[in-house]
Amino acid sequence: MKAKILVIDDEENIRFTFESFLLDEGYDVATAEDYQEALAKIDESNFDVIFADIVLDDKDGIEILRYIKNKNLICPVIMITGAPDIGTASDALRLGAFDYISKPVLQETLLRVTKVALRHKALADEKERYRSNLEAIFRSVKDAIITVNKDLVVLELNEAAKGICQLSRDSIGKPLNSLPKQCSGKCFDAVRNTILTKQPLEIYNIECKHNAYPQQVVSIATYPLLDNKGMFSGVVLVVRDDTHLADLERDMKERRKFYNIIGKSEKMQAVYFLIEDLADVQTTVLITGESGTGKELVAEALHYTGARSHKPLVKVNCSALSENLLESELFGHVKGSFTGAAQNRIGRFQKADGGTIFLDEIGDISPRIQLQLLRVLQEKEFERVGESNPIKVDVRVVAATNQSLQEKVKHGEFREDLYYRLKVVELNLPPLRERLEDMPQLVNHFLKKFNKKLNKDIAATSADVQKIFMNYSWPGNVRELEHTLEHAFILCHQSIITADHLPLAFKDVIGVKLRPSKDLRIDESKAILQALEQSAWNKARAARLLGMSRRTVYRKMKEYNIEAQGK
Repeated sequence: MKAKILVIDDEENIRFTFESFLLDEGYDVATAEDYQEALAKIDESNFDVIFADIVLDDKDGIEILRYIKNKNLICPVIMITGAPDIGTASDALRLGAFDYISKPVLQETLLRVTKVALRHKALADEKERYRSNLEAIFRSVKDAIITVNKDLVVLELNEAAKGICQLSRDSIGKPLNSLPKQCSGKCFDAVRNTILTKQPLEIYNIECKHNAYPQQVVSIATYPLLDNKGMFSGVVLVVRDDTHLADLERDMKERRKFYNIIGKSEKMQAVYFLIEDLADVQTTVLITGESGTGKELVAEALHYTGARSHKPLVKVNCSALSENLLESELFGHVKGSFTGAAQNRIGRFQKADGGTIFLDEIGDISPRIQLQLLRVLQEKEFERVGESNPIKVDVRVVAATNQSLQEKVKHGEFREDLYYRLKVVELNLPPLRERLEDMPQLVNHFLKKFNKKLNKDIAATSADVQKIFMNYSWPGNVRELEHTLEHAFILCHQSIITADHLPLAFKDVIGVKLRPSKDLRIDESKAILQALEQSAWNKARAARLLGMSRRTVYRKMKEYNIEAQGK
């Protein structure tokens, strides 16, 4: 397309001369003799170059230059003057004039200046297209994008930064660390880290604890900004609002982490479904399972996810007290009823009225307490020690034991009628050795717990530790795993827990290879799949969770035919 040029001059011979010279070069030329005609033509067409006389009949060319600047037009303006004046020239250049030429204008000078101005226009147009595209990207991206120079001064930010970070356009030109601190400041720490290291940084799913959005969860990424010479000039900060995703993930984790119970295995899914079915049913529940499997957590889940959650949950360890003390603890006593009873006491059943009482280690109670408990279950009433007046209560009973009550019934150690009263529904918890596919998730849970408790930053367990954990029988179940990791945390002064940090009991297991049984292959496959899901299919992060190398994860995925989501 021909370049379009506008010539503005009140002298007809000047307009004619400029038009002739420029037409001969193949340009599309328009002319205007005064200010008003010039403005009308500028408004109706886009010109590539404008020549404007400084002195016009009605107004000077400086006013035209000012008009073009106010309209933000990308068009080189070359001033024409018959009597060059330093003041006028400086005003023209200050307002953005590209150049100025003196009368009489030679053809060679006119064409040379025109070509230079057109090259400048082409570069300016390219820059504007780049800027417009960048601005369109800034506007369309839902992530907050903030650029800062190496002195931490904010250079630019997009509209999303206002919603996610509560930053306005007023923040531009100000140091990032001088802006009002409305959050945890982790974004600033990431930017500062990239300025110091010149390396990108990514942090996923952090709680920014923003004053306006306290539950907001974001992922942040920082990238070095390089100038056209490849020199470091600042940082690009990208903040993605993952709150909705975190909520969805949290909903999914209701099946991975029901209440405070950790596990995604099929056996734990069955436990979760049974808890849900029993939560609002007021029947008695007997929780069975080996020591350390989490029976107390199940009792809490039954209570706090059910209709009685707003009422008390009262816990009693039946094996920790003698018969007389347990009787007083459960049912209360009146002053003077026995030696040491200096005042009236309310029992645990009365305290739990309207709520739930959790009787742990129920298999250890004496025959007399068994009889009294049977009456409470049948009649919904009891008597305090030293008193004959019955007290009515509305209490849901949840009991737990790691013993076989059926065997105790056979041996005459436990009342059969009480056993069946307690075992209206039995909820059996699987031992840890039967749900080893939950190991990565349990380990990750305790890593987070002890990092916070002990103020450490341990990222993972080594591959050897993972193998040991998967090969160990775990007689103490999840409680033993928790204590093992706490022991390791105390000894570990690096970012990864190794076999040397484990308790002495694990020394015999160190170096033992996993049995190549079908069950363990299934467990390993499930563990890898779970780690991939936890890490959003990021192989490097999954490898860290599993204590494997990334190459091993790829090999195992191929071995177990695990395909990435979306394929």
